[in-house]
Amino acid sequence: MTEPHPTLQDDAAVAWLRQVTPYFRKHRNKTFVVYLDGAALAGPGFGNLARDLVLLASVGVRLVVVFGARPQIEQRLAELGLSPRVVGELRVSDAPTMAAVREVVGALRLGVEASFSFGMRGAAFGGDPARVAGGNFVFARPAGIIDGVDLMFTGLVRSIDRDAIEARLDAGEIVLIPPIGYSPTGELFNVKAKDLAATVASELNATKLVLVGGRDGIEDGQGRLCRQLTLREARELREHKARDDGERELLDSAVRACQLGVERVHIVSRFVDGALLRELFTRDGIGTMISSAPFDQLRTAKIEDIGGILELIAPLEEQGVLVKRSREKLETEIDEFVVMLRENTVVACGALHPYAEQRSAEVACIAVHPEYRGGQFGDVLIEALERRAREHGVTSVFALTTQAVQWFSERGYAVATLDDLPVARRELYNYQRNSAVLLKKLG
Repeated sequence: MTEPHPTLQDDAAVAWLRQVTPYFRKHRNKTFVVYLDGAALAGPGFGNLARDLVLLASVGVRLVVVFGARPQIEQRLAELGLSPRVVGELRVSDAPTMAAVREVVGALRLGVEASFSFGMRGAAFGGDPARVAGGNFVFARPAGIIDGVDLMFTGLVRSIDRDAIEARLDAGEIVLIPPIGYSPTGELFNVKAKDLAATVASELNATKLVLVGGRDGIEDGQGRLCRQLTLREARELREHKARDDGERELLDSAVRACQLGVERVHIVSRFVDGALLRELFTRDGIGTMISSAPFDQLRTAKIEDIGGILELIAPLEEQGVLVKRSREKLETEIDEFVVMLRENTVVACGALHPYAEQRSAEVACIAVHPEYRGGQFGDVLIEALERRAREHGVTSVFALTTQAVQWFSERGYAVATLDDLPVARRELYNYQRNSAVLLKKLG
């Protein structure tokens, strides 16, 4: 009996598993803090968002969820005929306002716990409900008097009970933290949820802080979504945002978290179904990532990079764009290669082969992953190789190519002849390939 042929759906499932499995391994036992704004809790997509959070916990992520409640509090105050009063960026929380805050936050907390309890049982593949932990993990103090106005029960985070949170995470529970802080004298204070999330992420040495709100991410001055920003770039962009711009508030929280030691902050939209998973389990994500370290790592290649390099250059070798290189040859030349990594994946590479006696070097094996061609990866690579050449006293570099003459020409390389090559390289010239020779003098 003939076995049924796999369907296209099966193929897609296999491809998906191959893509996400490295992220499962990478994220396991890491601490993530996820901030949900109040509108995310009230939106129609919260059920799926709750399932996605439970999924994170189920693959071994140590998950802390901090939620906001601004729209719900404002609605409740309106129902009570109370007018909210704001000083700067903080709400004045008098006794009637704080009573409304306690009521709203308590109801939201129960709703979120119920969603997590439904958890994996609500998914197509079933599963056990997630265990959720809450408690008096946050200690706060009064914000005090600002511009002559007493903010009363509006508070600032004083400290986090890190040991208690860690114990719940060690037990495999999702820790849920509302925007409420406790005082040693038993009072409750209304604290700003995004600031609380940043503080919690810092105190727990979290690998990631994810801010889920009403924006796709951060836009640059031309209205284009920024996929990744360094901490320096985020600071500079923040200065060009108006004070009432919601993106500035997000940048404030992201910058503060990075300054406090959080490695990466992700900003994603509550309006996109699966945005959290797409951001965390795909190479380029869907929102904006702010990193306290450069997102793309450029460095000298190592032996463990050989597999990635071979996978990257194999299609170009088959097309005749690059000369075929064996694994053995790569192993002997690996110190001459530079690689660019994105999420620990080799996405670009290049090599510099020196001819010291002639103070010359060959730029070779420039390859960029198809998904990143058209960007700046090639330029970054060749600049790094030329910088390395100068550091070693090289005065000219050359390239042999069959299909990238124009690309090299646009970067200052001039058409040359075989006579311009070092003798040792000239003797290895492959007349069958008939590669063009391009030369660049280094200043």
